[in-house]
Amino acid sequence: MQRNISRSSFKWLISLLGLLALMSITPLYAESQVNLLALIEGTEEKPVTPVQLQTDLSELTSNTASSHVANDTLNFKSLTWLESEFQPSTLSIEQQKRELLWFRDTAAPFKGKTIRVISERIKTHQYESNVLAKAFYDITGIHVIHELTNEDDVIKKLSAQLMTGQRLYDAYISDSDLIGSHFRQQNIKSVTELMNDHAAKYTLPTLALNDFIGLAFTTGPDGKIYQLPDQQFANLYWYRSDWFADPTYQALFESKYGYKLGVPQNWQAYEDIAHFFTHDIHSIDGVKVYGHMDYGKSDPSLGWRMSDAWLSMAGVGDKGLPNGLPVDEWGIRVEDCHPVGASIERGGALNSPAAIYAVEKYKDWLIEYAPPEAQQLTFSESGDWAAKGNIAQQIFWYTAFVSDFTQAGLPVMNQDGTPKWRVAPSPVGKYWQQGMKSGYQDTGAWTFLNHTPKEQQLAAWLYAQFVVSKTVSLRKTIVGSTPIRHSDIDSDYMTDKAKYLGGLVEFYRSQARNVWTPTGTNVPDYPGMAGYWWQAVSHILTGEVSVAQGMNNLAEKIDEHLIKLQSSKMTCGPKVNPKVSPSFWLNQPGSPKPVKETSVKGKTLPFEEAINVW
Repeated sequence: MQRNISRSSFKWLISLLGLLALMSITPLYAESQVNLLALIEGTEEKPVTPVQLQTDLSELTSNTASSHVANDTLNFKSLTWLESEFQPSTLSIEQQKRELLWFRDTAAPFKGKTIRVISERIKTHQYESNVLAKAFYDITGIHVIHELTNEDDVIKKLSAQLMTGQRLYDAYISDSDLIGSHFRQQNIKSVTELMNDHAAKYTLPTLALNDFIGLAFTTGPDGKIYQLPDQQFANLYWYRSDWFADPTYQALFESKYGYKLGVPQNWQAYEDIAHFFTHDIHSIDGVKVYGHMDYGKSDPSLGWRMSDAWLSMAGVGDKGLPNGLPVDEWGIRVEDCHPVGASIERGGALNSPAAIYAVEKYKDWLIEYAPPEAQQLTFSESGDWAAKGNIAQQIFWYTAFVSDFTQAGLPVMNQDGTPKWRVAPSPVGKYWQQGMKSGYQDTGAWTFLNHTPKEQQLAAWLYAQFVVSKTVSLRKTIVGSTPIRHSDIDSDYMTDKAKYLGGLVEFYRSQARNVWTPTGTNVPDYPGMAGYWWQAVSHILTGEVSVAQGMNNLAEKIDEHLIKLQSSKMTCGPKVNPKVSPSFWLNQPGSPKPVKETSVKGKTLPFEEAINVW
């Protein structure tokens, strides 16, 4: 929304800038001046009238006649951030002011300190590093070095700090996938302990933990909240809704496959649609099109492609949320909180018929229906392929891409700013049953280590709360498309913007968001075990081993790791079962499940029905 400021108001602002310069504003004032100019030029979405701005700034200047600004008054920089950057918000301006005043006053003992934090390099964290860290300094006087790196590197550095005890960072934003490691190894200071212990008086009164969507994902079996959610995104089904709505394609598809072209509900329908666009339609407007997109290069990201709940989508694990008990999506069985094995010989399901089926489908679809280049792409390299306009659907697409896929001028965008695509809950494999998790949801969360010096930890805790506070969380959601609060996703603003976000709002307002979950507590050493996945799958894709042998090798590696952990001192540590004939476990109820020979007919639904199935 554009905003106009009169020439007289502009002159008033310039005069005020000169006055404040004479009052010895800090050297970092130039950064706030840029934001004020953005406000003047009308580049922010929420309107702030000149009268409103003048009233706020007049309150500030009327209090500067004395040597101190009144306790209930924000300084000029803070007001600039509030008016120009922290809009829209689910809070009123006055409520936001109170939050910012709380941060200013509570952070006073740490003014001048420098903290170091690290996170993976996604748009949400780039916004925190480039914008919110500066705002936090202007408000509190605490310097923040917010480093960005690859997800794999975050885990490596976190592991190194835990092993050596050396202070590399004061806090981490790391995946909640490590929850099984955290609650067993007790190396981190849980959020529950922080809030009940030395951080009690440094905890934002309006933090509102019950407003966080993904809090269950960061809570251990002991009931403690180990991490504070910072961002989350799901891997969903992505498709070209404009192509699916084409009457010609609808008629051709139904005449061949016997059901309507729509959002696939099972893997058979996904496969039929992939074949239809790749081989039956073949090209649109002279451009070769493909019915599937994925990636397969030997790289750590290939491991995430598998371990990020691909097996659960096939139906490998047991019923139960968030991760299936006693067998989870990694195929690891837990008994009385103790991991007892991943192989079917020990009661797990990592090399079970359902797991083999899952990986076979992944490999077959990659070769048969995706662009040939996909086999040599990593996760990051493959991310923008669907935006090029020649991909019909993608079963494994992260909603963190929403902001990148809604840029004006892309082949997948309409001129009115609405996308030609949508996201919906992903289809499930033939072993899946109602009551199981249906996919993966990444929850990057604030993680604090036990050995961090107290003052550094408290300063980092304040920064963590700031970047998830209601004052900034809706704006951060708009930037990165990674919502964390019920209040944000249910806001009027998101209702108005829903048609421009391709189904993201509908997904997060549905019950489906509870069925898409991160890696759970069955995995006792995520950093140490995650690397086995990409190495095993790489050997499968290159043809060095069959799918069955590759999954046998992976299950054996995980079992060996669990056996090694038996000698370590950890809460609910592994107690690995002895090997028995696979038939014993395959004949027991639940997972691991025997071979399912019956074929499944494809099933689709219109988007409006598909989003409400869950």
